[in-house]
Amino acid sequence: MNRTRGLVVLGLGAAAAALAGPGLAMAQDLPNAPAKMTFFVSSTGLGDGGNLGGLAGADAHCTKLARSVGAPASRVWHAYLSQAAMNGLPQIDARDRIGKGPWYNAKGVEIASSVEDLHGLNPKMTKQTNLTEKGTVNNGGPASGDKPPMHDILTGSGKDGRLKSPEVADAREGAPKLPLPPNMTCNNWTSNDHQLSTEVGHSDRDGFVPDAKSFNAAHPSRGCDQAGIVSTGGVGQIYCFAVS
Repeated sequence: MNRTRGLVVLGLGAAAAALAGPGLAMAQDLPNAPAKMTFFVSSTGLGDGGNLGGLAGADAHCTKLARSVGAPASRVWHAYLSQAAMNGLPQIDARDRIGKGPWYNAKGVEIASSVEDLHGLNPKMTKQTNLTEKGTVNNGGPASGDKPPMHDILTGSGKDGRLKSPEVADAREGAPKLPLPPNMTCNNWTSNDHQLSTEVGHSDRDGFVPDAKSFNAAHPSRGCDQAGIVSTGGVGQIYCFAVS
């Protein structure tokens, strides 16, 4: 490539980056900002399907990952998970346990200004902004060609961020057909039973199912066991939000 042609290519690349803006492709190129990070996709699950040790276990996983990359020790982390009213526990909706926002990813890029913004019609969340605590882009789903596919994120929630009702879990075209589960939270995140299920969202907001663009309510998992969750396009990851 000659010098003139090289300068033209570089100029076009810079223009494209400017048009992309900090919330899109350029987000992954920014330096990590753990002091500002208040949201991330967990880089790993706990390896036991939907058995996360309940909400407390999931919150502890978020906290451990956040502190491992230098996030302030004073920051309180909650997993974006809903809980069903059962076994003496109250119903808790994911949207009510993540604080008020705004939330920023590991590069300091805002992914939502408020709870309402997060659950709006066109959230800022994309594959490029839904980064892990390490500031890395999380693998997409089968449609992306990424290996392994990792875009299924456990939520147990509907698109509005409230507890997913099992009565409609199998009603949508293309959804896995399973025996009707008693809840969509893997028995409040304590079970790895293949006969149960949970609602998952797509971290890349992409895929083949009708609700593929939903970050929190794309489809049910094929069980609450690790193998079932892996077979649907994930590894048991969760969304983590700082509440203070």
